[in-house]
Amino acid sequence: MVSKNQKKLIRSLKMKKFRKQHGFFVAEGIKVIHEFAKQDFEIVNLFVESDQTQYFEAFEEKIISVSSQELKQLTFLTTSQKALAVFKIKAANTPQEKGLQLVLDDIKDPGNLGTIIRLADWFGVEKIVCSNETVDCYNPKVVQATMGSLSRVSVEYTDIIDYLRNADIPIYGGFMEGENVYTSTLANEAIVVMGNEANGISSEIETLITQKISIPRFGKIKVTESLNVATATAILLSEFKRG
Repeated sequence: MVSKNQKKLIRSLKMKKFRKQHGFFVAEGIKVIHEFAKQDFEIVNLFVESDQTQYFEAFEEKIISVSSQELKQLTFLTTSQKALAVFKIKAANTPQEKGLQLVLDDIKDPGNLGTIIRLADWFGVEKIVCSNETVDCYNPKVVQATMGSLSRVSVEYTDIIDYLRNADIPIYGGFMEGENVYTSTLANEAIVVMGNEANGISSEIETLITQKISIPRFGKIKVTESLNVATATAILLSEFKRG
């Protein structure tokens, strides 16, 4: 059974200020919870439907058996999963700055950020650096969209203007108008900057870009306004990794 205090805590974790205050975040679903647990994220509470507890035998002392109706009252998702966990946020483990890095300039949509984190995991990008205005990576919708990849990718929030000014490797930026990425020579060790969904890369960041790159449109009419930022990130990362 879920106590009133536990319900209050979980509901509060929808908001960034309370995630920061408590140092906790929520993950939902058997697979996602196991992905975080495998990377040594500490489970604070584990709420599991009574007929699913066999999937969490290793965390038996943390299990709180609940009904599907109780989980529906806790979930941040449209459809509740079979389990929900409250985890401690781990101290950032900053990987060595090598290979390809992603810098995100004011990404607002949780689904986009979650997908980009998952893409980084897929393409072996160990570090994502986000502007302070970018959506929090422990937002429940971001966590869910990463499908556990957040447990393996370092996400850092900082002043990205200072970060890029101090970079000593090429800085590429994704733009509507730029050099065709399919015909560009791309460095193996580089930073790729992706911009806001509506406004793209800000003018302050644009001045720090070494090379503007773009994904050409191949449609006959060529009136599509733009690509979704996560889709564009997937294409660009694929090209950087192809060589």
